[in-house]
Order: sequence, then C-alpha cells, then structure tokens
Amino acid sequence: MLSPYHKEKTLNKSDILIIGSGVAGFSLAIRLAKSCPNEKIIVLTKDKEDESNTKYAQGGIAAVWDADTDNFEKHIADTLDAGDDLCSESAVSIVVKEGPEVVGDLIDWGAKFDREKANPTEYDLGREGGHSENRILHYKDITGWEIERTLCEKIKSFPNVVVYEHYYAVDIITQHHLGYNITRVTPDIECYGAYALNKQSGKIETFLAKATVLATGGTGQVYKNTTNPSIATGDGIAMFYRAKGRVSNMEFVQFHPTALYNPAGENPDFLISEAVRGFGAILKTKDGKEFMHKYDKRLSLAPRDIVARAIDNEMKTRGDDYVYLDCRHLDHEAFKNHFPNIYEKCKSLGIDAFEHMIPVVPACHYMCGGITVDEYGKSSILNLFAVGECTCTGLHGANRLASNSLLEGLVYARRIANYLAQNIQKMHYKEGIPKWNASGTTDPKEMVLITQSWKELKEIMSNYVGIVRSNVRLKRASDRLYLLYQETEALYTTTTISPQLCELRNLITIAYLITKAASFRKESRGLHFTTDYPDKMPFIENTYL
Repeated sequence: MLSPYHKEKTLNKSDILIIGSGVAGFSLAIRLAKSCPNEKIIVLTKDKEDESNTKYAQGGIAAVWDADTDNFEKHIADTLDAGDDLCSESAVSIVVKEGPEVVGDLIDWGAKFDREKANPTEYDLGREGGHSENRILHYKDITGWEIERTLCEKIKSFPNVVVYEHYYAVDIITQHHLGYNITRVTPDIECYGAYALNKQSGKIETFLAKATVLATGGTGQVYKNTTNPSIATGDGIAMFYRAKGRVSNMEFVQFHPTALYNPAGENPDFLISEAVRGFGAILKTKDGKEFMHKYDKRLSLAPRDIVARAIDNEMKTRGDDYVYLDCRHLDHEAFKNHFPNIYEKCKSLGIDAFEHMIPVVPACHYMCGGITVDEYGKSSILNLFAVGECTCTGLHGANRLASNSLLEGLVYARRIANYLAQNIQKMHYKEGIPKWNASGTTDPKEMVLITQSWKELKEIMSNYVGIVRSNVRLKRASDRLYLLYQETEALYTTTTISPQLCELRNLITIAYLITKAASFRKESRGLHFTTDYPDKMPFIENTYL
C-alpha cells in the first residue's frame, strides 16, 4: 500500500524507517505506532507487504506455555545445547523469559493457534527436534502465514505507519555518501536513512530518518536448494557490511534436514516441517532402514545440525539422492488435521504419506549469524538497529533451536521499540544528503550476464560451502567468488540499477562472508563442519568480520 501523502518522489522523511515487513519489522512497527503515536513510521518492503520469510514458517513458535510440565530453565538448557556452547547466555535468557509475554501480545492482536480438541481452552503444544518438552504453538502447518496475516491486519489500524510496497533498499546512507572516506576502523559511523529503488517507477528515492531498522530477513537464495522464498537475498546484511558495520558468525548456515525431494526442481524447496518428526515420523534410508541411532540417542528428534549431517552422510555413503521420512504408522486423521498442506503437497506429486514414504533432502533454511547487535538491537553503526534473521544476537550460537526464530524477532522488536520510545526525541535528521547519482550508467544490454552469474554463485556455494566443508573447497569457492565479484561490480558501476543486479551483488557479498568466516573457524562446531578440523577447539570464539 502506498502512502496517501507520498507526494515528493525523491525525498521521504520519517522519524523511524523500518526495512522489512516480516514478524520482526511489522511487530516493531505496531509497537512503535502505539508507544509513539506522534512519530511517523515508514516500512519499506521489496515485494508485497505479506511476502517474507515469516510467511513460509511452518512449525510454529516456541515459548514456555504449560507451567505444569515446562519452565524457563528447560527452554534455556535446550537452546544452549542446540547452540553448541556458542550462545550468549544473556541473550538466551532474555528471549526465553520474555517470550511468553510477546506471544501473548501476538494472540491479543488476533493470532489464532491450534487448540486441543478434547480441551479447547488449552493450546495444542507441539514438540520439535532439540526440545525436551512440548512448547510449540502452531496453526496447522502454516504458522508463519497466520502470524503474517495477523500483523498485516493489525498494522492497518495505525495512521502513523505507512507501508511502501515494491521498494528495494539499495544502500544505507552514511558519511560515505557525504564524501568522507569510511573504513572499518572509522569511529562513530552514522546512519541517516537509506536509498531505495521504486520498482514501479525505476527511480531511486531517498528516505531520511532519525533511526533506521534493518529487518530484512535471511540469505537462503545463496544456495541452489533452499526453503527460503526468492526475496531472501541477504540484502540487509550485505548493505550493512558495505557500510563498514560489524557482522559475526556467518559460517553458521542452518540446513533444514527435511525438504521435499522433487526431481523436477522448484524454488523454494517445499519444507517438510520439523514438527512432522516431532509428531513421530522416522527417517529411513531408501531401503527402508532406520539410521539415526548411529548418530544421536535422540534419533530423528536430534537438533537440526546433527540430523542434516547424518542425512548428508547417508546420501553420500550410499550414493543416494535422498532419504525417506516414514509417516505411514501415524494416526491418519490427526496427521491430515495437523499437516494439511504437507499432505496435499505430497499428494500432488503422487506421494500418499500413508502409503509411501516421503523423499526428503537437506536444504538451506536459516542464517544463524548476521549483523552484530546488543540487547536493544543496536548495531555498530549509530542510529542503525537490526532485528530478526538478519542479526546475530547470540541466541542461536552455532545452531538454531527449532521455532526460536519467530520468538527472537518478537522479543527484540519489543526491546527496540522500548528503546526508541525513550530516545527518539533526542535523535535528529541529517540535512544535506545528496540524491542518488546515476550519471555515467546505461541500461544493461544482456540480462544473461546477471542470471548466469547467479547460477554460478549457487553452484559454488552448494558444492564447496555446504553442509560439509574443507580447506580445499573453501579456497576454490573463494577464488571463484572473487571473479564473480569483479564482474558484478563492473556491471554495477556501468549500468542502471535493477533489483536483479542488486540481489546478485548482495548474494555475492553474503557468499564471501560465509566463506571467509568458515575459513577462519579451524574447528567443527554446530552448523560448521570441516573435514580438516573435525574436532572442537577448547577455546570458543565468535567470528567477527
């Protein structure tokens, strides 16, 4: 939806600029609208307002809800265990302890989670890999869709929030755009807003703000197989890194163990939720034999990093293209009620989950690293905040516990909202920001240069920087990425801006950060496994870039 008072086509001013419209960005906007009714809030989204990683979340949102069986200590312990000793204990404590409250707010805003049939006053709490108790609130197998629906409806009730659809953020505005030489050791880098491409007019517009928040989601499209939608191109992290901000733990890319294997190919890959294994489904090889007992005592309910590596190893050892998820023994009616979309998707490919086992493969799913932020979402760049999957708060450590991501977005959105409500009056606009300079550029003559580079990038990352890595693979990836970088930067400086070119440029930056961070970590921990250093180091450190 376009602002009713969006008259000036080159300069837009707001008190707070939020880039991204998922659970983190929209819940932040809602909270700020309530606590700062006299402040103008602009939300930019590069597609439709409801298109985000949030929308595609299936399993649910984790929170300590049943005090009779669960408690904060259990949820904290599960999160720390999944994070493989690299979590920030304070971040974990913040998210777990503040979680039930923010989920309660979401329910008050209109979110409908499934309830128990026998007792409709109680929520039907699911369980997923790595959780010691049933604590996952869900809406069938489309929880993210329900949350995004709720937020889209709620945000319309606030006149001081304006959502600009089809606006692609190109660059964060800092002193660099005023002609200063900014490096990674420059003190007090400041953010003044962002330049964004109006995809409908093709013009670059300037958005000035007292405070800017990146809520730009994940990076899944850097790999050939991913459960992320096409918009997940790491824009926020890439823009932030180019602006000389600090990022961390980019080597920890979570591969979901069970994406539906479709030989015809599709983008994104269809996700078979972790909740299906929590419901009792069992992983098996193509000849019908269970295998998870060889890798972890929790079997198919082990954390994602363990399950994904186990599947990868079985596939490579046996030379198979996939493994199976066996649901045939499960209660048919309960399964169809809980996972209607999964059941129908499989049926559309000729797979009846009650007669055939479901073929599955690991696929890129979640970025555990990102923009380094503190407990109030503040980044290393002044007046620039970040929230959601584009951040590294310390919650996930080396591996995210299932269904903690939506929770993290909600908790940190509230913390940023509280901080800005107390401080926005002390913050100011920066005057004299120049318009975007497109002089000396021409329209691209061959789109094939962009599309082919994108294909090469995905192949490089999938083959060399995937679930299992090595020094040789990382070196080969680094060499090839540098060539892609040079070619793409040449295109960027000589042709007019397009979303496709910007996304390619951002993904190359993301690929570089993942590869560089992976080469720095001389051990195997969580989601980072290298054949050259298969053991953990005794001293645990974050990887800063």
